[in-house]
Amino acid sequence: MRAAGIAFDIHPAHVDEDVHEDEAPDTYVLRVAEAKARTIASRFPDRIVLAADTTVVVDGQILGKPRDADDARGMLRLLSGRTHEVLSGICLIGPAEGVQDVRLARTSVELAALTEDEIDWYVGSAEPMDKAGAYAIQGLASRFVTRIDGSYSNVVGLPIALVYEMLSAQGR
Repeated sequence: MRAAGIAFDIHPAHVDEDVHEDEAPDTYVLRVAEAKARTIASRFPDRIVLAADTTVVVDGQILGKPRDADDARGMLRLLSGRTHEVLSGICLIGPAEGVQDVRLARTSVELAALTEDEIDWYVGSAEPMDKAGAYAIQGLASRFVTRIDGSYSNVVGLPIALVYEMLSAQGR
């Protein structure tokens, strides 16, 4: 957001990010983004609050952050040579006015077919350990991304053009 000229402060929201039984991926990211926004808005009622949640989805399966190196390897094997979606729920809450805007960003990403050596090397870098889907498009995994359709910044974790559109719609 800094690169786009949007000023902000960061305030972590500690909310339940567990997927509910039979919860659709888009419903999940929108719910978590709104929960984060409401949590922070309750602490700062006179501020505009923007919150987001991003996840990776393949075959309807939500891939969050890996639990450990074996989980990361499994996610990368699942994504290898395939197209998947990156979904972000974005929630904007204005001062003391409740939910202003909640939107979904969707980007398709294709990864090259990965060898076991490539997967082991990448997991060994530790980069996948705190990333949804066990990869970072802006990091070492960029070498494996063969195509994207949609917002690159969404895959990084925050669809900046959509955020700007949402803020502009509120006169910000």
